[in-house]
Amino acid sequence: MNALRLPASKSTLPLISRLMLAAVFLLGMLAYGQARAELPPLQHLGSVDYVSGGIGIDESTAFKAAMSQFPLALTFASNRDGTAAYVSDVQVVIRDSHDTEVLNVASEGPYFLARLPAGKYKIFATYNGNTQSRTAEIGNSGTVRLMFEWK
Repeated sequence: MNALRLPASKSTLPLISRLMLAAVFLLGMLAYGQARAELPPLQHLGSVDYVSGGIGIDESTAFKAAMSQFPLALTFASNRDGTAAYVSDVQVVIRDSHDTEVLNVASEGPYFLARLPAGKYKIFATYNGNTQSRTAEIGNSGTVRLMFEWK
C-alpha cells in the first residue's frame, strides 16, 4: 500500500512553524496570566482567616482557583431586571452553634473565603439593607459553597 505523500513546499513549512510558535506563545501567556492572578492579602479576626474581593478578571480567577483551599466559600450577586451581576459591600456575619459571633466584616467583592474550624454555623449576608441567612456545616475537609442572590 502506498502512503499518500504531500510535497513540502517552501511556503508550507514556515507557516506550520509560525502556527506552532504562536500556539506556544499563547499557552505561555495564559500560564503567565494564571500565575499572576493572586488573592488579596489574607485577613485575620480572632481565630478566623478570611479574604474577600474578586473584582476584575485576574482577581476573580484567583478566587475561583482558591475556593477549594477554604472550608467556606461565599458568592454574592444581584438580579436586576433579569440580569445577574456580582455585588460587593456585603456585610457578612458568621455565628457558631452557640450563637456566638465568629466574624462580622464587610466583603470587598463578590467572593468571600473563610477558614473556619469544623462545626455548624449560621451565615448572614446583608446587601442594601436586605439580609439573607444560610446554615453551613463545616467538616474537616472539603469546601461548603453558598450563593447569596438579591433581587
